[in-house]
Amino acid sequence: MSHTVEWRIRLCLSEDEGQTRASVELDTGSTALTGRGLARCNPDDEDVPVIGDELAAGRALSDLGQQLVRAAEHDLESVGTPPASRRPRPGYGWIA
Repeated sequence: MSHTVEWRIRLCLSEDEGQTRASVELDTGSTALTGRGLARCNPDDEDVPVIGDELAAGRALSDLGQQLVRAAEHDLESVGTPPASRRPRPGYGWIA
């Protein structure tokens, strides 16, 4: 069975006094979700607005992604599929 859809997202960024806020809105046609993210510039660091944009947007997209996974899990449960196991996933990148 072939299935093609197009979902639209809108990403908005605003910066004020060293804080960047992001919201990403997804409209699937049947569901609307909004992810949010925040980044703050350390007062000791150089203010580079693009870094705040990237961090806030990435956090908003991550929040949206988590909401989508929860929505899918809820939909699976509603059709009688048991929830997936919550095994820890391997970490990637730098570990502090």
